[in-house]
Amino acid sequence: MRLVVARCSVDYTGRLTAHLPLAPRLLILKADGSVLVHSDGGSYKPLNWMSPPATLRTTERSAAEAEADPEGAWIQQWDVTHTKTGDTLRVRIHELIEESAHELGEDPGLQKDGVEAHLQALLAEHIHTLGEGWSLVRREYGTAIGPVDILARDAQGRAVAVEIKRRGEIDGVEQLTRYLELLNRDPLLAPVRGIFAAQIIKPQARVLAQDRGIECVTLDYDALRGMDDAESRLF
Repeated sequence: MRLVVARCSVDYTGRLTAHLPLAPRLLILKADGSVLVHSDGGSYKPLNWMSPPATLRTTERSAAEAEADPEGAWIQQWDVTHTKTGDTLRVRIHELIEESAHELGEDPGLQKDGVEAHLQALLAEHIHTLGEGWSLVRREYGTAIGPVDILARDAQGRAVAVEIKRRGEIDGVEQLTRYLELLNRDPLLAPVRGIFAAQIIKPQARVLAQDRGIECVTLDYDALRGMDDAESRLF
């Protein structure tokens, strides 16, 4: 992993267009090819990013060349291009403040809470709980910012990202929102809709999810385990 603190501007061009004006930022380049742009605020969400697979091309120029350019006195330019979509993240560094590289090795992955992990396994096994004709694509489907719990396809073959929590709160909806932003950049998957699934979903989280077009599903743990027959209940 390479960490760079620099005064830079950032432009994203492709399925969407975005611009970050010149400011000090943290740039993270990971071994998997992803690049993330962070500020000192905004919690843990990157301001912009490029997910793998991607290629990085670096252009360097001298201080004299930079000063002579009326379009901006940048000293280093990164062009990060997504291999499949052709989307480009361009970072222009005007001042390199600090840089370091670290070999982290292979990560064992997130160890989820026991009930939450079991819910994920059960829902993957009984994906039809979400609808007739549904099929499982993969559990722990990887993205540049972490794995989404379940990627499935509905009866019409459309991709659906499912985030599972024992207790559904606002931060879980925010997490799923970030996954959807990344997944919808992949033309092989887009459009991808989201489902926020939990045993209990707080009202504030439900309102936020609905506002973002995310469906909420309340999971019955005992029913998924086959220990409760909803049809035999009186209430």
